[in-house]
Amino acid sequence: MTTTTQLDIKTIETVKATVPVLAEHGTAITTRFYQLLFTNHPELKNIFNQSNQKKGKQPVALANAVYTAAANIDQLENILPVVKQISYKHRSLNIKPEHYPIVGENLLKAMQDVLKEAATDDIISAWAKAYGVIADVFIDVEKEMYQQTENTFGGWTGYRNFTVIQKEKESDVITSFYLKPVDNKAIPTYEPGQYVTVKVDIPSIPYTCQRQYSLSCKPNSEFFRLSVKREDGIANNPDGVVSTYLHDSVEEGDSIALSAPAGNFVLNDEKKPLVLLSGGVGLTPLTSMLETVVEQQPNREVYYIHAAQNQNVHGLKDAVKQIADQHDNVHSFIVYEKCEDQNACDKVGFVDLPWLQSVLPTNEASFYFCGPEPFMKAINKALKEWNVKDEDIHYEFFGPQSDLN
Repeated sequence: MTTTTQLDIKTIETVKATVPVLAEHGTAITTRFYQLLFTNHPELKNIFNQSNQKKGKQPVALANAVYTAAANIDQLENILPVVKQISYKHRSLNIKPEHYPIVGENLLKAMQDVLKEAATDDIISAWAKAYGVIADVFIDVEKEMYQQTENTFGGWTGYRNFTVIQKEKESDVITSFYLKPVDNKAIPTYEPGQYVTVKVDIPSIPYTCQRQYSLSCKPNSEFFRLSVKREDGIANNPDGVVSTYLHDSVEEGDSIALSAPAGNFVLNDEKKPLVLLSGGVGLTPLTSMLETVVEQQPNREVYYIHAAQNQNVHGLKDAVKQIADQHDNVHSFIVYEKCEDQNACDKVGFVDLPWLQSVLPTNEASFYFCGPEPFMKAINKALKEWNVKDEDIHYEFFGPQSDLN
């Protein structure tokens, strides 16, 4: 990989000296960056989730990434795991090397706009050099990912059209789409927990929309399955426009464009007990893991815990129940925030540490969790309090990376 040996000592010292400034003004800089980027290059709007922009999640995530890069500018190998995680999303969104100079130009301009006279020529010059090195790290990692994807049996780069062969309502808010390639050629195997990017043109939106959705079934050679939660969305509010479009306008026989599977939130092959915790539509990657582990590791103890608002919005419930009924090593639990029928769930309320300790025999297990951010923060806090080892805690964000602590 590209290293910071390309940077002189003065540049490294100047960049590291800006770390406190980034801690204070980072989000203001990245917010200004996105304003500049979309004004100067509106064609790039399709790459970014405008809902996350509106909520301020993307600027915060980018600010954290810039801060981390600055703090580790003399040892970029320390952030390689984060680089790989972001690069998977970039590869899925078809980010190319030519995008990086555009980002760099607007990021430096945003620094100048926010920091004003504090953004001296030395600081901007140092950051220009540092950004070039950081960009090269991403470009190198993503080049390898593109090559690996293209060379995988059934793999492809860019987008490929898939036909909806089946559309199935899973709950009041979740619908599954079964997809086969229009060209009828092979599809690649994938790791349970990975996702694809869906690209659609929506008549009410002036740019192509892209959203990433987890594959919700075990890897197979026949089809992909996406289980999508409908979020309310209208033309002037980007939150949910893609899911609403998929629910309302995409029918069996229609086609949509997909990227190849990506992501590093994947099932391990350890023998220790596996605990899967999902909240809401966060069940999608974990259901894929559950379907896979019962085939590949039939003797591994598995505990699947799902939390939802109520039974009406609980998707893929029958599929999980069937697996639990057929495999003695699978133990399934349901937690509803509200539940009129006490027999419909194992707990009314929320997942908390005392309850987890009452249903799980040990904290010596591999824990995977996914769901809304409040759910994930609560689970992470509970696992830390239970002294679960850091290497046994695995999670996936739907959207920009955040800080669970």
